[in-house]
Amino acid sequence: MWWKRKKNNDEQLIGKIASNLADINQISRFLLQTNLYFNNLRGESYRNPFNNFGKKMFSQTDEDGLTFEIVRRLGLHKGTLAEFGVGDGMENNTLALIAAKWRGFWAGNEDLAFDPNPERREAVNFAYIKTFITRGNVLDIIRRGLETIRKQQIDLISIDLDGNDIHFVELMLAKGIAPKVFIVEYNAKFIPPVDWRMDYADDYKWDSTDYTGASFSAFHALFKANGYFPVCCNGFSGVNAFFARNEYRSLFPEVPEDIDRIWCPPMYFLRRYYGHRQSVRTVTQIFRDLQRD
Repeated sequence: MWWKRKKNNDEQLIGKIASNLADINQISRFLLQTNLYFNNLRGESYRNPFNNFGKKMFSQTDEDGLTFEIVRRLGLHKGTLAEFGVGDGMENNTLALIAAKWRGFWAGNEDLAFDPNPERREAVNFAYIKTFITRGNVLDIIRRGLETIRKQQIDLISIDLDGNDIHFVELMLAKGIAPKVFIVEYNAKFIPPVDWRMDYADDYKWDSTDYTGASFSAFHALFKANGYFPVCCNGFSGVNAFFARNEYRSLFPEVPEDIDRIWCPPMYFLRRYYGHRQSVRTVTQIFRDLQRD
């Protein structure tokens, strides 16, 4: 019957479309990894040349390469880190540094997907503090983390809490916590010079809308008032901004002074997973090696 033939033809067409979409997805992953997707999509090269250092290892997109180049220029080797908001620990801004034998601590409200101390060694190289982070406990978390890893100061802090981030940074800076590098999640919807931030709320949880975080200009104003300059925003997705202390400004001659050329718009749809599927065993071994170091 004609309707059966039509059904078979429709099914074949759907199959071809699905196959083509899979091929397109593979191509997009390749182009993303080689930077071509990003540059061709905008019709221009990076407005901030520093973004060419972007690479992915355990970060969402290109943050790892940017981080490694920053700490290389600062002469930091096996430094001290802290990250607030790490999910299950399998994808964040500092796991790559831990693989490079940095010491530090994480804080967040989720269970990790792995045991960060699988051999039950004395945990002096890393600590995970599981707690819901608020303005009332964030300073105590820092104190506890530093005591556990037996350090006095932090070289790099990353904050990715989908909301109150700027309020935590403001408190840290007011209390004299001044790492060499800050990585912060910004709300890329707001174009410079718009200075916008959400109101602080202890019980805030992101509802997947644009009511979250703070604009790049808001972070820039806060950091500028406390002796920091912007190095870059991550170009692939426009999620994270990197700030370093002013004393290191001369180490980044290619970074523009104009923050319009540093800010990156929201390109969240460019996020793709590429490379081999990530294994808990890989990350567990990273932490086992860190604790043995």
